[in-house]
Amino acid sequence: MMNKIRLTLISFLAYFIMSGMLSPIGIILGPMADHFEQPITVISAQFSWLTMGILVGSVLALGIFDWVRLKTLLLALYGLITLSLVSLSLAGDLQQVALALGLVGVCCGIGLAGAATIISSSYEAEQRASALVMTDGSFSIAGVVVSTAALFLLARDFDWFGAYLVVAVIAAVVLLLLLISNFRPIDAVTASPIESADAVSGRWPPGVWLCIVALFLYTLGQYSLLWWLPNYLETSLSVPRARAGEVVGQFWSGMFVAQLFVAWWVLKMGVQRLVIIGSLTTMLCSVPLWLYGDIDGLIILAFIWGVANLGLLKIIISFATLMVRVPTPRLISGLLLGATLGTAVSPWVTSQIVERSSSYFVLQFGSGCYLALVVVLLLASRGYAASQASCTSPKGAAAAASPDADSGLAS
Repeated sequence: MMNKIRLTLISFLAYFIMSGMLSPIGIILGPMADHFEQPITVISAQFSWLTMGILVGSVLALGIFDWVRLKTLLLALYGLITLSLVSLSLAGDLQQVALALGLVGVCCGIGLAGAATIISSSYEAEQRASALVMTDGSFSIAGVVVSTAALFLLARDFDWFGAYLVVAVIAAVVLLLLLISNFRPIDAVTASPIESADAVSGRWPPGVWLCIVALFLYTLGQYSLLWWLPNYLETSLSVPRARAGEVVGQFWSGMFVAQLFVAWWVLKMGVQRLVIIGSLTTMLCSVPLWLYGDIDGLIILAFIWGVANLGLLKIIISFATLMVRVPTPRLISGLLLGATLGTAVSPWVTSQIVERSSSYFVLQFGSGCYLALVVVLLLASRGYAASQASCTSPKGAAAAASPDADSGLAS
């Protein structure tokens, strides 16, 4: 039992580290620009190394676990993360920072896949969904903790990389847990042959591809707002840096509250309804963030925006899995790649927007991504409803029952 707890904690902390790398970016952009004496758009673009590294790691994760034992790989990954984050305190130029961030991104991308493998192999079906939802909770908690740590350290004149040293400590804790954990139960599960995705569920229906696009829009919109809202408040509204950074922590606090609620509410509402509700509320609650001008109210609005988000990423993934007979690892990896791609291009895309316009316009761009998200999910929901209706008709039911059917709906 203690070994299972340690393995679960490793998985949760993997999500904590990923969020800890992304959540303080909007807070530390200004201090980094001051430290390196570079425009803030140049600094923002450096984080493309982190996000593109995450994307590369996600792609590598599709095959790397077939070649290296899970425990050995995770020890190497989180050892490299720890060393890379500590090296930020010694970096003398932006190129060294970029390389360190890129390496951390690759390791985090692979590490999240490893964490998902641990959860999937450690829990039975009825407990697995609950554990995966709680990993989102860990992601949100990290957003609060690391953002708060960044504000605390910067207020005491600590260098810009202080928050990442906190993440380095967490990575060191993961290393310790890995060393004392027994991975034989995981190896016994992952060593068994996995049935081909195409043989199980056939071609993905259009709704799945729409969900992949939706996940891309979701993360692009989210980080367009989170990374540039503090800078907009500081430069355009003359809000003190510490106060401007509070909006980031409040968003993650609201996300955590929503995830606790959604775990129950989804049973009452159903995934199809909740995915539309969540996308609409996320879009609508993002608009006041660039319309309202008082920092006290904006801190409250950021919390409301986090709650309105309803943990939408995992809800979209759950919705996509309803569109196939069996949700395979290939399907889950494809959905996560859509979200990762949105995260990966966010620094470059948003820095280009700010350079050509303003930090105010990039906030509107974020809300525009959410509007497109609503449209895409409405199309996916309409397609799902039509396919479900065809399966309930006599002809559709016979086709769904046929073993030669290309795809079906999970009950």
